[in-house]
Amino acid sequence: MANLQLTDETPAVADDGVWLACIECGETFAPFEAIRYTCDDCDGLLEARYADLPTFEDFEGEGVWRYSAALPFEVGVTLPEGHTPLHRVPRLEDEVGVDTLRIKHEGMNPTGSFKDRGMTVGVRVAEELGVDRLACASTGNTSAALAAYGARAGLETLVLLPAGKVAAGKIAQASLHGARILEVDGNFDSCLDIVQELAARGEAYLLNSLNPFRLEGQKTIGLEIMEQFSDDYGDYPDRIVLPVGNAGNTAALYKCFRELVESGAIDEDDVPKLTGVQAEGSAPMVEAIEEGNDEVRRWEDVETIATAIRIGNPVNAPKALPGIRETSGTAVAVSDKEITDAQRSLAGEGVGVEPASAASVAGLRKLRERGEIGDDEQVVCLTTGHLLKDPDAAAAAGAEPEPVPNDTDAILEHIDEGSSVAGAIRNGVSKATDSSLVPALIAGGLGVAYLYRKLRSKE
Repeated sequence: MANLQLTDETPAVADDGVWLACIECGETFAPFEAIRYTCDDCDGLLEARYADLPTFEDFEGEGVWRYSAALPFEVGVTLPEGHTPLHRVPRLEDEVGVDTLRIKHEGMNPTGSFKDRGMTVGVRVAEELGVDRLACASTGNTSAALAAYGARAGLETLVLLPAGKVAAGKIAQASLHGARILEVDGNFDSCLDIVQELAARGEAYLLNSLNPFRLEGQKTIGLEIMEQFSDDYGDYPDRIVLPVGNAGNTAALYKCFRELVESGAIDEDDVPKLTGVQAEGSAPMVEAIEEGNDEVRRWEDVETIATAIRIGNPVNAPKALPGIRETSGTAVAVSDKEITDAQRSLAGEGVGVEPASAASVAGLRKLRERGEIGDDEQVVCLTTGHLLKDPDAAAAAGAEPEPVPNDTDAILEHIDEGSSVAGAIRNGVSKATDSSLVPALIAGGLGVAYLYRKLRSKE
């Protein structure tokens, strides 16, 4: 297992109290002296470390750069990002049956995903290092964020995408922001292999979450959750449930909480349980947790409707596995159907997310059904991307348009007929509430409504 223990000693290589440390062998490096993503000695993952760790009293302003005291710079390449809502979802809270449920909606960042938090820091580091070309492999959100922040910084940007596997909304963003889009005949993990080779040859600066500075921006999700939740309830959430792809957010949140404990801002008992959720067709982290493995087994073939987490080799697993285990969290895999059901439930509360985001709520439901999450828990579900990131999936999950004539009276008649059918179904179900036939009535009612809509659309 990785050694993620923070140290009080500041090494000689530190630059203004910042340095990089290998989580495997402990070797330290100057942060901006040379480009590096992993340890020179053992190829282990690196973490940014700080001589002075702040408490909540050291933060001011809003957004990601409110937390500059916990970051390598005072300000980065910003659009700006962060300061995302912590939604209340009362009907979903009642249905799931936990004490408190809030939704941290990272889809409200400038390019529509949490990746903006990492890019505002990562692209600023690229400027510090003097690079002129940025690159990433992506399932879509990383490419959109890198393209936007690269454009803001005036830097050339390459994005490598698995051909035919990225949602249209995300490709459109990268295209409009001026990135060169290279579609690879392979999956995300193949794209990342190639980007790492390009970076090793000095052809581009890699800004996937293998880059330790990306995760520094993403740890501000945890800082915001803790502050927002505390402002509303006077304490901290018991659990944070989040989708897992490359496991960058899991690693970043765990680092956030380790630093808060080390600084004395929170007690160890205040650290939320980190609970990861993956799609059943792409669940190497869940497999490692369930089998008690210290490493993940790379899945060569992955498939799920949740394109943003369609990843078979999560590079941040060495940081994320301890994060789940040391916080007494867990991990669970959910089906595509469960993801779509959760997406619809969130939409019913006015919270629009892409499929991967809804995995967190789907996972919460499954763990509640298993009894692994108690009804007295205060839970935050992280949703990572906006509804419009994947418009095709949104359309497939939503209601179909109803063709109507170009006539007001005909439209009113159509509305009334639809309402009377729905009303009859509701009344029938209401009268049979105590009957064992309720499930059949509900299923039949939904079927009638669907057939009615289909028949009307053909008139």
